[in-house]
Amino acid sequence: MSRPADQSEPPPLATIAREWGRIGILGFGGPPAHIAMLRELVLDRRGWMTADRFEHAIAACNLLPGPASTQLAIYSAWSLRGTPGALVGGGMFILPGLLMILGLAALFLGSPPDWVRGAGAGAGAAVAAVAVHAAIGLIGPSREMARSAARWVAYVGAGALAAATVGAWVVLVLLGAGIAEVLARRAESRRPGIGSGQVHTHAWPLLGSLPLLAAGTGGLGALCWTAFKVGALSYGGGFVIVPLMQRDAVEVYDWMSGAEFLNAVALGQVTPGPVTHTIAVVGYAAAGVGGALLATAVAFAPSFLMVLGGARYFEALRASRTAQAFLAGAGPAAIGAILGVSVPLALALDETWQWAVLAAAAVSLLLLRLGVVPTLLCAGALGAAVALLGGPLP
Repeated sequence: MSRPADQSEPPPLATIAREWGRIGILGFGGPPAHIAMLRELVLDRRGWMTADRFEHAIAACNLLPGPASTQLAIYSAWSLRGTPGALVGGGMFILPGLLMILGLAALFLGSPPDWVRGAGAGAGAAVAAVAVHAAIGLIGPSREMARSAARWVAYVGAGALAAATVGAWVVLVLLGAGIAEVLARRAESRRPGIGSGQVHTHAWPLLGSLPLLAAGTGGLGALCWTAFKVGALSYGGGFVIVPLMQRDAVEVYDWMSGAEFLNAVALGQVTPGPVTHTIAVVGYAAAGVGGALLATAVAFAPSFLMVLGGARYFEALRASRTAQAFLAGAGPAAIGAILGVSVPLALALDETWQWAVLAAAAVSLLLLRLGVVPTLLCAGALGAAVALLGGPLP
């Protein structure tokens, strides 16, 4: 392990635990907030990393499947204290939000009072608008990576169609789009080799085939497969995990109702830390606290393994045309999946007043450009008010 030139002595693990835990507690707002807080810590305040190394790490993490800001947190801690630092820093980044969402899962999935049910129904009603907002925010950067507008549109369309119809298997579309773009760029360049990162990147998309047998077994095997998809096969932003979970959780294995799934997505958005924590709510619905912890471990394990096993190759990854081409295909498909999942999310609404909340959330996010967390909290407050006034609840 090497450290930045301006880092003379690595900080103790206790310091890493404290600082990464602080980000885990205060990190509301998703990946942009997490990256900003990490940059302020390791560059501006502590000088633990150089600006170039930090920016290169961001670029490399964006080429990996799974939660990029979590991987950046793990990598930043690894760069200071190696594997122990990665385990402590990554763990403390994840733990606060996990504890919070476990408590909320127990509240919302138990037998809550009507006002709590109303708050969940209100926040859940806004989730489809949050999905559209997330997808729109990803379009610009993704379009800049595209070499072919026609292929980019095709990938987006395929992802949207898959998420709206066969959401549980949208992962196959993500992988297929990534591989298609790799092959298309190879054909365009007429070169047999793709770059120095080929050895380290070409096998990652194939990881998805390993747990396929577990998906058909039901029980904990199915829960592990769902969590694995969330942690290892999600490209293009945190919200793409929604189509990877919804059909499994609601239709195939009947772990939770459609309304409860909407609650789970909303809870993942309003709690601090990575939105991947949503899988903990699904795991709780499937098998209680043990299921929540198992699903969380499976979902985050790939991030730790990829950073611990591949951090020394991040420079090669960033320069790999294979990885860049794969993401240029999988990324647009993921954007389409996020847009497409807004359809079943909206159709899961049961009450007329929830559609009004959805419309208000769309105005808040897309026209007034208010934040996701304030919008969801306001939607939850509206739902609680409906319940207190005796309105119908899903």
